[in-house]
Amino acid sequence: MKRFFLVFMVFVLSCAQSKTKPITEFSQNDINDAILIDVRTPEEYALGHIDNAININFFDQNFVKQIATVDTSKTVYLYCKKGGRSAKAATLLDSLGYKNVIDLAGGYDAWVSKNK
Repeated sequence: MKRFFLVFMVFVLSCAQSKTKPITEFSQNDINDAILIDVRTPEEYALGHIDNAININFFDQNFVKQIATVDTSKTVYLYCKKGGRSAKAATLLDSLGYKNVIDLAGGYDAWVSKNK
């Protein structure tokens, strides 16, 4: 049974619907009809974030509960510091039924470097 569950989870995760877009190609126009979520910690968010981003900490034990308040029919852009957490969050959102999830690859560090 454990083997079946493991194979099933690998299949589900490999069929994820999320897309990736370099954060350096992202603009505020992208979120006219979408939601931008910063999945970093509140401390990281307080040090700087992209305008109009909502902070929902991926490491928070209530992450799933908090993300459930986001409209599943909207396009959701996710970013973190470098891209690891947002990629994991994108996979999770796909499994929760979100239809259009875009992971902003490169993360906030790449955003800051581009916008200096």
